[in-house]
This record gives sequence, structure tokens and C-alpha cells, in this order.
Amino acid sequence: MAPQVESLFDDKNDENKFVTFYRTLDSSDPTLIKVFSHNNFYSVYGRDALYVAQNVFRTLTVIKYYGSSDPQKRLPGCTLSPAIFRNFLRDALLNLGLKIEIYASSGRQGFTLLKQASPGNLQAVEDDLSNSFDGGSPVVIAVRVSAKSDQKLVGVCFADATARELGVSEFVDNELFSNLESLIIQLGVKELLLQSDELKKDYDLKKIRGIADRCSIAITERRSAEFSPRDIEQDLTRLLSGEISASMLPQMSLKIAMGAAACLVKYLGLMSDASNFGQYRLYQHDLSQYMKLDSAAVRALNLMPGPRDGSKNMSIYGLLNRCKTTSGARLLGQWLKQPLMDLTEIEQRHSLVEALIDDIELHKNLQTIHLSAVPDLHKIAKKFQRGSAGLEDVVRAYQTVIRIPDLIESLQNIRTSKESNSELVDAVYTSKFSEFYAGLEKLVELVETTIDLDALERHEFIIKPEFDESLREADEKIKDIRMQIQEEHIVVADKLGMDADKKLKLENHTQYGWCMRLTRTDSSVIRGKREYIEHSIQKAGLYFSSPRMQELNLELRDLTSSYGRMQSGLVREVVAVAATYCGVLERMNALLAHLDVIASFAYVSMTAVTPYVRPRMYARGTGNTILKAARHPCIEAQDDAMFIPNDVELIRGSSEFLIITGPNMGGKSTYIRQIGVIALLAQAGCFVPCGSAELTVFDCILARVGAGDSPLKGVSTFMAEMLETSSILKSASADSLIIIDELGRGTSTYDGFGLAWAISQHIVREIKCFALFATHFHELTDLADKLPQVQNLHVVAHIQDVQQAIKNRDQLSGKEITLLYKVEQGVCNQSFGIHVAELVRFPEKVINMAKRKASELEDLDNHDLETKCTKAQVAEGGKLLYQILKEWRMQAKQVQDKSKLLDVFKQVIDSPENKMKLENDAFVQEVLTL
Repeated sequence: MAPQVESLFDDKNDENKFVTFYRTLDSSDPTLIKVFSHNNFYSVYGRDALYVAQNVFRTLTVIKYYGSSDPQKRLPGCTLSPAIFRNFLRDALLNLGLKIEIYASSGRQGFTLLKQASPGNLQAVEDDLSNSFDGGSPVVIAVRVSAKSDQKLVGVCFADATARELGVSEFVDNELFSNLESLIIQLGVKELLLQSDELKKDYDLKKIRGIADRCSIAITERRSAEFSPRDIEQDLTRLLSGEISASMLPQMSLKIAMGAAACLVKYLGLMSDASNFGQYRLYQHDLSQYMKLDSAAVRALNLMPGPRDGSKNMSIYGLLNRCKTTSGARLLGQWLKQPLMDLTEIEQRHSLVEALIDDIELHKNLQTIHLSAVPDLHKIAKKFQRGSAGLEDVVRAYQTVIRIPDLIESLQNIRTSKESNSELVDAVYTSKFSEFYAGLEKLVELVETTIDLDALERHEFIIKPEFDESLREADEKIKDIRMQIQEEHIVVADKLGMDADKKLKLENHTQYGWCMRLTRTDSSVIRGKREYIEHSIQKAGLYFSSPRMQELNLELRDLTSSYGRMQSGLVREVVAVAATYCGVLERMNALLAHLDVIASFAYVSMTAVTPYVRPRMYARGTGNTILKAARHPCIEAQDDAMFIPNDVELIRGSSEFLIITGPNMGGKSTYIRQIGVIALLAQAGCFVPCGSAELTVFDCILARVGAGDSPLKGVSTFMAEMLETSSILKSASADSLIIIDELGRGTSTYDGFGLAWAISQHIVREIKCFALFATHFHELTDLADKLPQVQNLHVVAHIQDVQQAIKNRDQLSGKEITLLYKVEQGVCNQSFGIHVAELVRFPEKVINMAKRKASELEDLDNHDLETKCTKAQVAEGGKLLYQILKEWRMQAKQVQDKSKLLDVFKQVIDSPENKMKLENDAFVQEVLTL
């Protein structure tokens, strides 16, 4: 529970002063939590206190009230222990998209703002997150839009808040900002900066806010004046490394992006910290170098873990993440959001995966020996940059570097079936690791010369005593004290009659220092003996000391502290020298992460239920997509799953657009999604879950799958569906892959079918890309008769004695349907909705009513026309009726008395010529029998 809040204020006057001060703070941002730091706890107030009580403690009993006795004016508050605060801080920033302000006391209940943090800017609170944070750098992005006629010119600037890089990009976008959405997904953005005073009147910025909502990223509003690029040139000149002026950089021509950069520099406070000067790099991000993904595709493909995933195999990232390093896990997420478009780079990754699969022993050594021991060098390098590193960080970097020669030797001895793959491993890894090690040999020499490596066994990080006479003397005294502690241990063992090696243990406890331990069974030997001091009884046994050992402990503690003070100057020098190697360490860390992801790809490809295969890739605009025995990797990885593989053929000119029909739960959605997953895996560089695979390179994957309504945002199910589909139609090119699942169900049947038909026809005739459309509109399958690029598929379901079941609908049992999960050519000839309802045990009365009503509607709708009239007869009959109505209309124009119009119509149809035609037309006669 939280600390007692009564200790917050000395008296009622101080309490009232604080309440008055708190009410002066800005509370307009609902995503901002204000936290107040005290000596050994934290406190929150107002609506923040209620939020913490409900979501952290899950009870309002922790709330106390301050200030006025009037219940309407009292200020609620609650307190958090440091541990609870750190957990809340992590959840708020990394999962909930909240912002945090931490205030520190300035005397007599006065508080000043100490730290600010947001999902994209964690610099100020990294130390508080150190125990639970993986060291990743969430991205914050500033967006500025310029609208000229029908064009939207978007300029962005983004940065890892804790990395020293700034990226800019400027591009033309459509009215739905599809390119911006793809960029946000590619970068893994956590926070978005927008103009505050424009949000209410600028429709474009409202659309961007909608993108942020869909991508679950925090929005921070900034004044429009902060987007002015007036001072950005001089700011970048001071921030960027190198002697060149920022005015000479080609990125300065991106005027809109430079306005966004000005806002980002101000928001991150880069100019207020002199340690940033000369340390940053500016680069231009090319949006077209990676496959574009919209937020709907990310959800449809289950790309990243969701809050409700019960197993890590439920997402593509969770399935593929067999990385041994935190940097590798971060890079894997980046690769999945940035699938490659360059055929050469894609095939290079495939060749590296293939090389590791060929040499299983090398792969095992990489994951179990070399990579598993690598710390997060990126995080260590940041500590060097911030000036917060110590000898432990130097040693951890050293321990990584000295393992590199063994890693190089393992890679040099790779055994692979292709000589070209061996050469590629040497070019990508071996030669570069050799280069990095050569650049770090001086760091190894520095550590081995200055740091006492023998002390690491005692978890001590100290300078060698030989470096200074005073250090040498202190070290000799420390060794002497330790010897005396061991002697005291033996003395106590003799007095108690316990074996010093087996029964009475000497341990260096984190809380009590050097002390002795007896098992609980043997602890009775010191009961009642006042010459021993008992510390505590724990699971491991009884910890105790003698008076002499306590004296030696105090003396040892003083000597150790003195040694630390004497070596502090030398430590600073060693850390400062080690910090100069940050650049090499970070580049080596990036290469280790690259190797880690490739090894993870190889592991998953080898150990899958059915091993993955290397896909054959074709450049954009060429080749087809032909998958044999394709599987969904996440579903086949579930426990007790037996996945039914299916073939896929997307061939230009003959099967570019696939329409898939069939029963619910039959596998339509899985079939179309697995094709998108396989395409993404292939372009990310992984092998794919198929028997064999040929794929063209796609420039984007666009999806309309399972839209949900958002009533709080004023977006209905149908509106969400139409927004996603509109984005597809405006973003897709001939090199795209479109996945559509059940379009048009959010409105009436006729409107829905009309939209589905028109959208499908537009994709086939205008966009001309590969697409898959799963639908229950069986009428849509007629599109295949009109367009040669369309092909019909259906998922197979088996019903015993189908003809008898149709005749006796009320006796049909749900047990008679079997879903086979096979996809075959052709159209599904019936729906199975009622059968599925029976499978989930709907009430029998409901099922029977549904069957009767379905039968009535089918009889009314069809009346066996499809079995008695061909499509040609229906068309000919309709043409005849149109001609008769046209003749009636022409004669009706000459009739003055409107009451005689029916008589005129009878004359038209009773004319000998028309009467003979009507009597001889099969369709007309069938209609007359209804």
C-alpha cells in the first residue's frame, strides 16, 4: 500500500497553501499526469489521484481529501511508493500514451517542475525506467502540412528522443494522408506533434489526428509559431557534427520539413543542453525504399503483439522473436514495419538465412554462446554520452569485445552448400567484425591495464591498486581485513563445533555485509547465546554475526569507501577514454543485432512444424505470385493445431483478382491474410511457410478486414469500412497487394453489393494490381464472366445427403456439416450461416424459425428461376418487356385522359404481334406464374 498521506503536510496552513498552488497548475490536457516527489514516496492529486486509485490500486479507499471542508471544493490525493511509482511510470509512458510531469519540493510546500516525459521523449526519466525498460528509443515526430490546390505537401521531422539523429522527409500526399500513415508505421512513432491553435479549424489536421488515433500514438499540441523555420538553420549548425554549415545541406531545401524540425528541436529542448552541440546527424528518409503498410494491414496481419494475445505466437513479431539480444529484438520490430523493396537486399537477407540453416552447428553456437552473452551496447553507449557511465559499463563493453575473435573464427569456418553464401557471410559479418575489433583493441588494452579483473569475481569494479601508492596501501589493508574475517569464521566454527566448510557458511550479504549462515535445522546451536548477533531467518537459513565480525565489517566498509574516493579521479579518466569508442561500439552493436535477427529467422524457419522455404523473388512489376501448400505461420504454431495448407495463384491477366466465397468459419479470412503475411515475411528477409513460393515484390499491402465502430469518435462500422476502402483506392498502385474481407456488410444488402461490385471492378480495370476479396455476396462471382482477370475460389464444406437436407430443412442437423478448410476453384453454391449457428448451439426454436424464414425468402426471391431459365433467356425476356413498355409510353403521350392509360397498355400487349412474342417467351411466362 501507499505511504500514509498524513505526513505530507506539517499543519493545516501548509495544506491549504498547497491546495491553492495545485489549482493554479494547467489541467487542460487530459493525458497529462502531475506527480509530486517527496523524500521517500510520490503523491498525485485531483483527477490524477482518482485515476491512479482506480487503475493502479483499484480501490478508492487510498484517497484522502485536503483543503476546504466543503466536499465540493476538497482536493483528492493519494501516495505511491517508489516501486509502485516506477511501475506506473512505465505503464503510463510505454503502454497508455500518457504524459508525466514530476515536481520537486522547493521548501514550505512549494514545488517546481523537475522532469517532463512523454511517450516519445523519455530522456528525463530513463533512470527511473532502467529496471524495466529495454533501452529502446521511441520515436517522436513533428508534422507540418501545406495545402496547394488539390495537393497536400507534408513535411515531417522525427528523432529517437535519446539518440543523436534527426530525420526529415517531405512528400506529396492524398487527402487521406496515406503516405503519412505509412511513414508513422515504418518509424514506430509513439508521439505526434501538431499545431494546437489550428486543430479546431483545419480539416487536414483533424484527419492526421484520426491517423494518430488509429495507430494508438499520443498527440502533443504545440503553438503554430513553433513551426516557423526562422532559426532552424543556426540551430542545426550548432547541433550537427562536422564543420559544414547547415545552410550547405541539401535537406535545407525542404522548407515544410524544416518548419517541423524547428518545432521538434524546441520540444526536445536540444538547444538548452550544451552536450548536444556538434553531436547530431541529419538525414533524409526515403519513404519509397520500404513497403508501405497502413494501420488496417498491421492489424489484419497481426504484425505486432496485442494486449489480448494469450501466446507470443499470436503475432508475427512474437513468433519470429527468438533474438538473444535486446538490440536484435528492437531491430526485428523495425524490419517487420519496414519490409524491403530492393530485390538485391531482399535476396541478400535470404542468402544469409540460408547460410545459417545449412550450418546448424554454427547457428547453435551463435545463439547459445556468442549472442546470448551480448549486453545492450546501445544503452551502454547512451550512458557514456550522458556522462552517467561507470567502471561496470566499461567492463561490460570490454567483455563483449573480447568475445569477438571467437565469433569471427566461428563465422570463418562456416559450412554452407553455396560458395556465394560463404562469401556473403564474410563480406557482411566477418570482415566488418574484424574491422571493429581492430578499432577496439586499445579499449581492451586500457581495461586490462587499469581495471582489477580479479575483483570481478567479488562483483567489484575497481582500479588496479598498482596504479597509485595510496591505492596499494588501502588494498593491502582491505586484504588484511578480509583475512581476519575468514579467521573469525573459523574461530566461531570451532566454538560452535560446526564444520566451517560444510555447516557454517561465510557469506557477503547484500544487506548485512560479511556474516555467517546456518541452516534452519542447525540454527538451534546459537539459541540463547548472547555473544552472537542474529540478523534474520530466511529461506536459506539463519544469518548472524559475532561482535568481532561486525567490527571488521565496519572497518572494511570504511576502507572500501576510502578506496573508492581515492580512485574516483582515475575512474573518470578511464570512463572518459572509453567513451571515445562509443561510435565503434554502436556500429558493432548494430551488426550484432543484424546477425541476431538473421539467426532468429533461421531458427524459426528450421524449427517450424513444417520447415519454411526460401522464396523466389521477382522485381516490382514482373513475375507472378504462386504459392504451393501455403500456411499461416501463427495459426500452425498454436498448440494442437493441424493446419490445412492451400495453393495460391496470382497470375497477371488471368487470376489477378480472386473472389473467395464459402461458409463462415471455413477459412476465407485465414486464406487471404496468410498471403499478405507470406509476402511481408519474404520482403522482410525471412523464409516463408510454403511448400514452394514465387513472389513479386509489392510496394504496399493494403487491407480492409474486420472494421469496428468507434462511437466515442463518431465513427460507425460502415464509416470505418468506407474510410479504409477509400484509402485503399487512393493509395494502391499496380504493384500493390489488396486484401478485402467482407466489404459492404455495414449497410443494406443492395447498397453493400453495389459498392462491392463497383470497388472490385475499379480495382480490376483501373488499379490492375493483385487483390483478394472474401465475400458472402455470391452475386459478386458473376464478375468473373465479365472480366478475364477475375477468378472465383471457394472454401469447401461437406454436408451429408445435401439433396435430402434441402428437402427437409427442419430436420437438418448441425452435425452434418464438416468444414474442410480447403480452397478450390469455382463458386460456393450455398450459404451455411444457420449451420454455423447450430454448431454453437443456438436455441432450437431460434434455429427452426431461421430455417423457415430462410426458406420463405428463397422461394420468394428465386422461385426456381435459375433452374428453369438460362441467363440468356432472362436477358431476352427483359429486353422484350422493355420494348413493350417503351411502345406503351409512346402511345400514352397522345392520351389526354389519364384514366385511359391502363386501357392503352392492354391494347399494346393484346396486339397480335406482342401477344405472340409474350406467349412464346419462357422468362415472361415464368414471371407470370409467380
